[in-house]
Amino acid sequence: MSRLEKQPDVLMLVDAAIREDLGTGDVTSQAIFTGRERGRARIVSKDEGVLCGAWIVRAVYGRIDPTVKVATHAREGARISRGDAVLSIRGPVRSILGGERIALNFLQRMSGIATRTAAFCARLDGSSLQVLDTRKTLPGFRLLDKYAVKTGGGTNHRMGLYDMVMIKDNHIRAAGGIAEAVKKVRLAYGKTYKVEVETTTLQEVAEALRSGAGIIMLDNMDVPSMKKAVALIAGRAKVEISGNVDEARIAALKGIGADYVSMGALTHSVKAFDFSMKFD
Repeated sequence: MSRLEKQPDVLMLVDAAIREDLGTGDVTSQAIFTGRERGRARIVSKDEGVLCGAWIVRAVYGRIDPTVKVATHAREGARISRGDAVLSIRGPVRSILGGERIALNFLQRMSGIATRTAAFCARLDGSSLQVLDTRKTLPGFRLLDKYAVKTGGGTNHRMGLYDMVMIKDNHIRAAGGIAEAVKKVRLAYGKTYKVEVETTTLQEVAEALRSGAGIIMLDNMDVPSMKKAVALIAGRAKVEISGNVDEARIAALKGIGADYVSMGALTHSVKAFDFSMKFD
């Protein structure tokens, strides 16, 4: 069981999805079935990748009808192939059908994120770069999106604005510079938070370093500039690469010497993993 399975925010999301799709009831199934019929169905993979979110299928049916039984046939985070039956579901036919699309919608998004994250991590094999996510998640789905990144082998960055200080370009402009922004953060919080500063030039990197930033983000820099920045930082702060990182570019980042590479594409441009439900 995932620690998120009984998390109130996740259950609220599941309940909202049920209200959205099932509403006052499945009029098609109510016309065809009396409610006494029982059946068994399988959720089958039609894709290749990483399974993520099997537990939320159980959560969906637990909210719709606790008499429905869900069995998992592949572990969370496992590689799955086309044709694999990853879950089986037993119970009243009306209830199984009522939760079908809701369960698959969660499962396909989460497995899609995990699969893409795993693909990026595989391209960085042999390097020390960690793949980070961002806050570019579907509203309401942040916990699930970031859970899927971890399932795929990535590392979660901050969960929101509340758990880490990140001084970005607009903070810097409004505050009058990197040094002033860092100074105000330190006055407010002391050393409670590690401070990350976004930079776009070597001059900004030097200023962030002098200001005592713990992490320096190299945003949208070319490879030669990033290498110079890493040499300038020389281990005195952690280094994060960010900006337009995709499959074509990521291999070139392995030898730069950074610590992290962050990618909004993990969660903002999700290709849904293809699953279908089949009755036995």
